[in-house]
Amino acid sequence: MPLLIRKAEPRDTETLGRLGAMLMRTHYAFDPQRFLAPGQGTEAGYGSFLRGVLESPDDIIFVAEQDGAIAGYVYVALEPLSWKELRGPAGFIHDVAIAEGFRRSGVATQLMKAAIDWLRTRGAPRVILGTAAQNAPAQALFHRLRFRDTMIEMTLELDEARHQE
Repeated sequence: MPLLIRKAEPRDTETLGRLGAMLMRTHYAFDPQRFLAPGQGTEAGYGSFLRGVLESPDDIIFVAEQDGAIAGYVYVALEPLSWKELRGPAGFIHDVAIAEGFRRSGVATQLMKAAIDWLRTRGAPRVILGTAAQNAPAQALFHRLRFRDTMIEMTLELDEARHQE
């Protein structure tokens, strides 16, 4: 059966929560000082967070479904001009999460294309996303889709900095 890309529904909340928690664990493993620590209730909490955006006109979550199983999701939002971020209105890709057994099969590419198309139809002039510095496979995907590097996030842990002064 071919891969189906569709809008997420409330019935997907549990699976979205598991995939979101996987995303949290991955990022925490990259840098436990920068990213939230997953803990008890992470799956339910992340699922609840994602379910909360399902009815928003400015946000969408697409899921990739293969033979009745959700292979991954992408969470996308339209965001207004931001003086704080020195940018005009934009579409943001907040999450791309692919289940382990479906990686390197084109699922992420199809989800990203659905997200970009959705943003384009809503008049977004650009698409912005962030990726962990250590996440080379994600960066390769984004570069293949013609994203360009524009910002570098830097973090200073204040407790460590105080001890080094």
